[in-house]
Amino acid sequence: MTRTESRIDHSASQATEDRPLASTVAQPRLITLVLLSALAVLPVNIILPSLPKIAAAFHADFALVNLSVSGFSFVTAFLEAIGGALSDRFGRRPVVLTALSIFIIASIGCALAPNIGIFLLFRMMQACIGPCYSVALVVIKEASDEREAASKFGYLAMGWALAPMVGPLFGGTLDELFGWQSISIVLAILGMAAFILSMRELKGSRAPSSGTSRNYLASYGLLLRSTRFWAYTLCMACSMGVLYIFLGGAPLTVGNTLGGSSAMLGFYMGLVPAGFILGSYLAGRYAAKVPLGTILIVARLLTCLGLLTGLILSLSGMTYSLALFGPCIFIGLGNGLTMPAANSGAMSVRSDLVGTAAGLAAAMRISGGALIGSVAGLFLAQSADIHTLFALMLASAVLALVAAFWAASVERRHQRLAC
Repeated sequence: MTRTESRIDHSASQATEDRPLASTVAQPRLITLVLLSALAVLPVNIILPSLPKIAAAFHADFALVNLSVSGFSFVTAFLEAIGGALSDRFGRRPVVLTALSIFIIASIGCALAPNIGIFLLFRMMQACIGPCYSVALVVIKEASDEREAASKFGYLAMGWALAPMVGPLFGGTLDELFGWQSISIVLAILGMAAFILSMRELKGSRAPSSGTSRNYLASYGLLLRSTRFWAYTLCMACSMGVLYIFLGGAPLTVGNTLGGSSAMLGFYMGLVPAGFILGSYLAGRYAAKVPLGTILIVARLLTCLGLLTGLILSLSGMTYSLALFGPCIFIGLGNGLTMPAANSGAMSVRSDLVGTAAGLAAAMRISGGALIGSVAGLFLAQSADIHTLFALMLASAVLALVAAFWAASVERRHQRLAC
C-alpha cells in the first residue's frame, strides 16, 4: 500500500471518530431501499416492447427512438457519479427526494409529449432516478461494516436484478392493454410511492462533509489514487463486460440455433439474470461470514469455469440450446456474488466519501462494461460464431478474475496495516 493510501485511510478513520454517522442517519426498512434500487433500473428496458409503436406514433426513425434506451444508459452513468458526490455534500435524503421529484415530472412528460424531441428530453430527465441505487447502497453501508454491508447488498441486488427481468414483460402488457403512454404513467405512480416512503423513512440525513469532500474534483482524485478502489471497481467493470458481451452477442451468434424464435431466445437469455438473483441471494446469506476477497475470487472462478465449459462444448460441435446457454448461467451467478462484495469494498476506501465512491464506482462499472462490450462487438462483427462469443466472454472473465486476486491482495495488506 502506498503512503498516499495510508494517509487516506488514516484520515478516513479520523473522520469517522470525529463524526458519529450512525446517529445522524435514520435507517429505513430494507423493502424501501429495494424499491429505490429497482426503480433505478426498471425504466431502462420497460419500454423496449413499445419502441416500434412510439416510432409510429411520432413518425420518427427507429434509430432516433432507440436513443431512449442507449442515451438513457449514458446519462445514468454520468448522473451516478454526480449524484453520489452530491449526497456526500447535501445528505442522502435531499438527493433521493430531488431525484424522485424530477423522475415523476419526467414520466408524466413522456406520457404527454407531443413530438419525439420532447419525448426524448423527458426520457433523459427520467435518468435522474439512477443515483437512487447508489444512495440505497450508501444508507446500508453507513450502518454496517464491510461484510455486513456486502450481505445486505446481496438482498438489495436481488430486487435490482428482478426489475429488468420483469420490466419488458410488464411494459409489454401495459402497452397491449392501455397503450404505450400507460408505461410512463405507471412509472410516475411508482415514483410517487417511493417518494412517500422516502419522506417517511429517510428522516435523518448525513451532515455535509467538510474539507476535501466539498471539492468534487478533489474527492474523485482521492478515490482514483487508491489501489483498493481501482481493484474493486475494475473487477466490477470486467464482470459487467462479460454480461454486455453476452447481451450483444447472443442474439447474433446463437439466435439461428433456435429456429429464429425470439420467444425462445428471450427465455434462454433469462437464465443469466436468474443466475444473478441466485448469486445475490448467496451473497446475502454468506457475505457476512466470508472475507470479501474470497467471495470475489470464488465468484470469478465460477464464471471462468462455466464459460470455459461452454467454449469446450461449442468447439466439440454441441448445438443443444442448454449446452450453449447453460454455462452462461454462471455469468449471472458470478456477477450476483461479485457486485455486493466489490461495491462494499469500493465504498470502504474512505468513510467520509461513501456516496462519492458509490456513484463513481457505478459510473465506472457501467461505462467500463459498455466499453468492453463495444470492443467485443467489433470482433463479433468479423466472426459471428459461438466459439468467438465464448472466447470473448472468457477473456473478460479472466480479467475480472485477475482484478479479484488483486483486490484480495490489496485488502490483506490493508488489514495487516490496520492491525
